[in-house]
Amino acid sequence: MTLSVENSLLVLGGARSGKSRHAQARAEASASERLFVATAQPFDDEMAERIARHQADRDASWRTIEAPVDLAGAIAADCQPGRVMLVDCLTLWASNLIFAERDVDVETDRLARAVAAARGPLILVSNEVGLGIVPDNALARRFRDVAGRINQAVAAACAQVEFVAAGLPLRLK
Repeated sequence: MTLSVENSLLVLGGARSGKSRHAQARAEASASERLFVATAQPFDDEMAERIARHQADRDASWRTIEAPVDLAGAIAADCQPGRVMLVDCLTLWASNLIFAERDVDVETDRLARAVAAARGPLILVSNEVGLGIVPDNALARRFRDVAGRINQAVAAACAQVEFVAAGLPLRLK
């Protein structure tokens, strides 16, 4: 199924589940003009290597913009008809909000409103972090709770939601 201008898709999954690969394939099947919205910040060498690997997976048809904090603004400004926008990923965005000491509830509401009002096809990727054990420290528990609330708000705003496990997508909505 391809995404049309009135469609939005949230792709959830665990670490190394294949969610980013699946989301990219969906984007490449839906439009020839492609915009990748990166939320990652290379704070260490390992993250810089991950970012480089993801960049190498995209060909020259992709244009990249960085939106580590103002994701709602990037969607409002750049999500257009005839161009697919792929946001990867919401959990890194959640970390950025926490460390920037932003009001997560306000930013989540802004994001959900931007997703619902998106003028072009939009795919968002996020980790499902609530399936494991309860984290042993306050910051990790806060992150899990924030990520869960963001996923719920974005899933409600999206036309479609898929969960990827072992590279296999399961349609939820």
